[in-house]
Amino acid sequence: MKKNVKLPKQANVVIIGGGIIGCSVAYHLGHLGCQNVVLLERDELTSGTTWHAAGLMVTFGSLSETSTELRKYGRDLYGRLEAETGLSTGFTPIGFIEVASNTDRLEEYRRVAAFNRYCGVDAQEISPKEIQELFPLAKVDDLLAGFYVKDDGRVNPVDATLSLAKGARNQGVQIIQGVSVSGITKKNGAVAGVKTRHGDIQAEVVVNCAGMWARQLGDVSGVNIPNQAAEHYYLITEEMDGIPPNMPVLEDPSHYGYYREEVGGLMVGLFEPVCAPWNIKRIPEDFSFGEIEPDWDRMGPFVEKAISRVPVIKKLGIKTFFCGPESFTADLQPIVGEAPELKNYFVAAGLNSVGIIAGPGLGRVMAHWIMNGRPDVDITGFNIDRLHTYQNNSEYRKHRTVESLGKVYQCHYPYQSMQTARGAKKSAFYDRLTDQGAYFRDISGWEGADWYAPQGHEAKIDRHSWGKDHWFAYWEAEHQAARENVVLMDMSFMSKFMVQGRDAGKVLDYLSANHVDGSANRITYTPWLNEDGRLEADLTVAKLKSDRYLVVVTDTMHRHAENWLKSHIPDDAHAFVTDMTAAYAQLNIQGPKSRELLQSITSADLSNAAFPYRHVAEIAIGYARLICVRLTYVGELGYELYIPTEQATHVYDAIVDAGQRFNLRHAGLKALASLRLEKGYRDYGHDMDNTDDPFEVGLGFTIKLEKPAGFIGKEACARKKAHGHPTRRLAQVLVKDPAPLLFHAEVVSRNGKPVGYVRSGSYGYTLGGAIGLFMIETEEPIDQAYIDAGKWEIDIADKMYPAIVSLSPLYDPGMEKIKS
Repeated sequence: MKKNVKLPKQANVVIIGGGIIGCSVAYHLGHLGCQNVVLLERDELTSGTTWHAAGLMVTFGSLSETSTELRKYGRDLYGRLEAETGLSTGFTPIGFIEVASNTDRLEEYRRVAAFNRYCGVDAQEISPKEIQELFPLAKVDDLLAGFYVKDDGRVNPVDATLSLAKGARNQGVQIIQGVSVSGITKKNGAVAGVKTRHGDIQAEVVVNCAGMWARQLGDVSGVNIPNQAAEHYYLITEEMDGIPPNMPVLEDPSHYGYYREEVGGLMVGLFEPVCAPWNIKRIPEDFSFGEIEPDWDRMGPFVEKAISRVPVIKKLGIKTFFCGPESFTADLQPIVGEAPELKNYFVAAGLNSVGIIAGPGLGRVMAHWIMNGRPDVDITGFNIDRLHTYQNNSEYRKHRTVESLGKVYQCHYPYQSMQTARGAKKSAFYDRLTDQGAYFRDISGWEGADWYAPQGHEAKIDRHSWGKDHWFAYWEAEHQAARENVVLMDMSFMSKFMVQGRDAGKVLDYLSANHVDGSANRITYTPWLNEDGRLEADLTVAKLKSDRYLVVVTDTMHRHAENWLKSHIPDDAHAFVTDMTAAYAQLNIQGPKSRELLQSITSADLSNAAFPYRHVAEIAIGYARLICVRLTYVGELGYELYIPTEQATHVYDAIVDAGQRFNLRHAGLKALASLRLEKGYRDYGHDMDNTDDPFEVGLGFTIKLEKPAGFIGKEACARKKAHGHPTRRLAQVLVKDPAPLLFHAEVVSRNGKPVGYVRSGSYGYTLGGAIGLFMIETEEPIDQAYIDAGKWEIDIADKMYPAIVSLSPLYDPGMEKIKS
């Protein structure tokens, strides 16, 4: 840290951290014309974790369109940056090969390759012989195939960062090294500046790009940034004679390693299946260009396995066995966006060892977000507001990080759930569901029942696969029970907010595109939009009384919806928001016999005339009083019950006892997914995101342009509606062949041309095949004629299957069952 530094008194934006991410944000803000930008680095540029990055520049591997586009942008920028700045990034397009050593890996990479090709990445499947021709040192006799991207390669992390920094300076950004930020100044719930030992800087926006220090810097200001450093290893061999020139980067996750040339020898990078978190409590402030003492005993077996893919390494001496920290997150997604706790406090951290790959693109996204007020890419999976404060607990980070790093190189099976740091949240019904044979998975920290094993069978998955496992039969039985009889679902993880006050209805009606402030005892489904008319959330609003409303939103959007709601309540409005998620347990009773079952245990009149579709009322069951809503997310007659938590098991027991006469079956989240996708029901964050408008996703029926007081996004919606048929449209796709499965990112083609990919997939047991929702993207208006004129096919693991595509629900399009 420098002793005497003259700091500016004021800046528009202060960026904290001079690694690849901070310099990228600075570079892109400069190029967008942002004036008076200051970057503060506590030591020297790259001194945290950037300097020891392996420097891979790989576009292959992600099933996220956003991630793939970030990678493509980074590769392009590294290739052209030297012409702008005069400083080389060291980017060399030597190529990249991902190898598959078993059938499960082959299935995964074929699915990834098809999606990546759709996104513009030239990923080609090659034979073991071709792998050896490109990377002669590799042992290939046990490989099935490789996936080759010739334009990928390597970059020099330090050179790339310095080139970005020079590009930023050329645009007027001031970069000051040797200045550590100790805190943030605030005013009226917003950022006002930063504190340093050299003085304070007033600022309108602060961007925390502090890498593995981001969490503890956030803690100072009450901002939740639950990333955690972990040990990351690579070794470098002695030089070898005759090393083949321009060998591509080779990656073999089954052997825990990636391999490339390094100063005449070889580098072997490692991602071991069980990792070691580093400095759980606090990252040392003075750790610069630092190394961690390697744990040879722990890493020995993984090194041996990695070396076996390239046997010549055994004959070479190991010049360096390096261990340095990298920052990881609970779900292996970066932490990006404006903090819900503090306005104008932005974060870009937790890159999970892909900072060099994603840094340029992420810097572009952040700069756009800061300058324009919202991102221009799907950010739902990355947004900082998806994360909860309990995930910042040291015990949680200690346990979850052990698994997070290892997930990088595991086969990414479609139905896997994180196994560490479990049990953080359990509904009131957890023990009873366990007794019923529930198999639980992690649902935003909640233990969510995924499916139920019948009596005499264990709720267990011994080995994941890409096919139909033994528990699919249990799932099918639950699905059919909902269609033909009656099921019970625990949905307590849904986010629930009580909005009260004399202005509550007015506030909610302005936030909502639909009309939610009508008659009491009525529930309304509505999107919340931004000024561009694009989606921020989809949810239900139940008007209980003139001054009392229950808002229910999906679990993944809990903090996002809460923050959006609270931040849009005018200062002079009499409206108050209370998080009721833990106060109400939620049971959904769904299916043709749901009314009959509930009517047997309540004195309330549940007849169609007295309790029609979308009706809400307080009813009594046993000793409890609860909110009953006639609503469905599965496409059948059904009810949602919001039960005071202290009476939840009492109501559950009453329902299960009465349910014996109706053959009531417990159903899990797998059945929920298959049922709702057959009906075409949407799920924000999966089928819809912040880049979509309501007309594109089939929610035009919710847009009430005639509302006198208007709503956020009304003008944009009016323009969109006047424009006519959209050229983007969410549609259902059903695979005609009953054998294959849909999960996510399978590419759909019309008349031989790719036009979209599956955003959510499941198996439609009633419709008789895999079912999904996908966004059609084309240059012509999408209407029924467009659908009818197409020959529709879908690519599943590099094999084409005939498909049916529909703009209206394939199951019960007239809603007769729901309203019966």
